[in-house]
Amino acid sequence: MLFNDSFKALVLGAALMMPTALLAQDAPAEATPVAAETAAPAPEAAAPAEAPAGDKETVAVENPYGIGALWAQGDFVAKGVLVMMLIMSGATWYIMIVKIIDQSKLMKQAKEANASFWSSKSVADGLSKLKSGTPFWYIADRGLAANAHHEGTLVEQIDLSTWVTMSVNRAVDEIQSKLQGGLAVLATVGSTAPFVGLFGTVWGIYHALTAIGISGQASIDKVAGPVGEALIMTAIGLAVAVPAVMGYNWLVRRNKAGMEAVRSFSADLHSVLLSGSRVGKA
Repeated sequence: MLFNDSFKALVLGAALMMPTALLAQDAPAEATPVAAETAAPAPEAAAPAEAPAGDKETVAVENPYGIGALWAQGDFVAKGVLVMMLIMSGATWYIMIVKIIDQSKLMKQAKEANASFWSSKSVADGLSKLKSGTPFWYIADRGLAANAHHEGTLVEQIDLSTWVTMSVNRAVDEIQSKLQGGLAVLATVGSTAPFVGLFGTVWGIYHALTAIGISGQASIDKVAGPVGEALIMTAIGLAVAVPAVMGYNWLVRRNKAGMEAVRSFSADLHSVLLSGSRVGKA
């Protein structure tokens, strides 16, 4: 009887403990989805990390060592060198354009003069067919005036041939001097622009050495700006000098071709004036 009572007590205690054990086993299973839901937003939190990548792309596009940065960060010496080379480059291109236009006009006037002047009845008649102010009109006018106003003046002591020759040659020299105007500027720019750029280069290297001395370390961020400034100065100096030298040589060659036409016209006119025939009145 006692055994039966003890057995019933054990069975009853086991029955009471089973729900508690079952609840303890079910609790972690229910808590697991909550933890999973809490950890789920972790990938979304990493999304803002893409913003710095966009900033890096923007910095890569904006070059901190370009010409704009050189002008903004350069001192008065660097800016002075840049302005000087800008003026030299502007003068070079202006002179080349003007001289090309003048030389083209001269070659066109030479064709018109050869077509109309030598078919005239006299020098005076041919002079009236030439456009006033052109080099060929000026040579014919000076030659005709020298031939007509030789007698009765102080220059009568000089023979007619010498006087006409002097007048025509003087007119040719004036035309040649006018054609050569501006070429000296091109020659000066072509010979000095590299040295102006070299001065800017030396100044940039000086800044690089100063930055190294102040920082105490030769890191790339300390010397990239000054060295870049030096290289830009060198490149600009060459960019200014090369067109000036090439333009000078080309314009000199074109001047020679134009002056050959002028001298040929003056030589033929000189022969006509000295022959005394078909001169006409001034």
